[in-house]
Amino acid sequence: MQRIRKKLISALTTHQKITIKLWIRRFKLKFGAMLALSPFTSSLYYTLFSASFRREQHAVLKGRLAYQQSLSAQATSSILLRRNIHRLEKGLIMQPRRAVFAEDYILETVNEFCHTVTTLDFAELKWAFAVLNEYFAIVGSKPLIDQAKQKFTVISSVAAARLEPISLPASVPYTYDRLPSSTVGYDDLLQLFKRRRSVRWFLPQQVEPMLLQQAIEAASLAPSACNRQPYYFVHLDNPETAAEVADLAMGTTGFSGNIPFLLVVVGDLSAYPEERDRHVIYIDAALASMQLMLALDTLGLASCPINWPDIESREQQMATRLQLQPYQRPIMLLAYGYADPAGGIAYSQKKSAGQLLQPDPLKHEVSPN
Repeated sequence: MQRIRKKLISALTTHQKITIKLWIRRFKLKFGAMLALSPFTSSLYYTLFSASFRREQHAVLKGRLAYQQSLSAQATSSILLRRNIHRLEKGLIMQPRRAVFAEDYILETVNEFCHTVTTLDFAELKWAFAVLNEYFAIVGSKPLIDQAKQKFTVISSVAAARLEPISLPASVPYTYDRLPSSTVGYDDLLQLFKRRRSVRWFLPQQVEPMLLQQAIEAASLAPSACNRQPYYFVHLDNPETAAEVADLAMGTTGFSGNIPFLLVVVGDLSAYPEERDRHVIYIDAALASMQLMLALDTLGLASCPINWPDIESREQQMATRLQLQPYQRPIMLLAYGYADPAGGIAYSQKKSAGQLLQPDPLKHEVSPN
């Protein structure tokens, strides 16, 4: 069927293809206008005329199931523990701080800590251990809290024994005045933003692996909802592979063969037990990617973010090429390397602050009496 379809399409003239596309678009818009009356009828439109959201629906459901399965696994990182320890931190810094908080999830948190105490990454273990210690030192008494505290006291010796030979920085909440001082002023920062441009022409030059490691370290400091960091970067480190994968995206025609290195930013929906968080992978991954690109620039490297289209055939090819699980979604691609000094850069006029900054639509000016 696919072959016949391709043959029929290839037999058409360019004008005929454009005409048919326009007719189909108008047809869909006509029915779309009728079905856009409510969320329910809108869902009927996508059931009848588009499969655009089916992969996302499948990914979200598979992610929820994978999240549930992860609770019984012993790994170097625990999504549940990361989220709950961060929630405890927010309770610890609350103003005013409540005498009793986290009663509804503290037992779950301690149980997960006990379950993963022998396998957690040292930094994650130290963070969880320190925050739990701080929490139990200040929180009031309640039956569930007392039960959790008893469990934590028993397992503390195991955590302390693992951490004893490790030297790591403090891992408990702190006040703003203890942040490291910054030597970067607004003008310097603005200059960095102006320097960070999308570069499509690179030199055929190797990049020291340590530079990418440094940039990833900087990216890892980007804010993330409940500190879950639901993304990772797949590194393609030769031009042939980079071109092959870059060609799966739209917008790389003419320059994909010049990409020396490529990162595929992948979002992981197994970090969430609820559908309401399905968009967080895009938010968190985008924040980290922007920080990564800025870090690359400070290290003398150039980069170019590449849009990833939600097109089923391309999603399938990418999933096969990177061996992705159904709940792992490509967010974007990121080409990087040493810029060709003679390579062109698009001017790309940006919107002004006045265009981007909008007033509160509900704010009413009070007339003077």
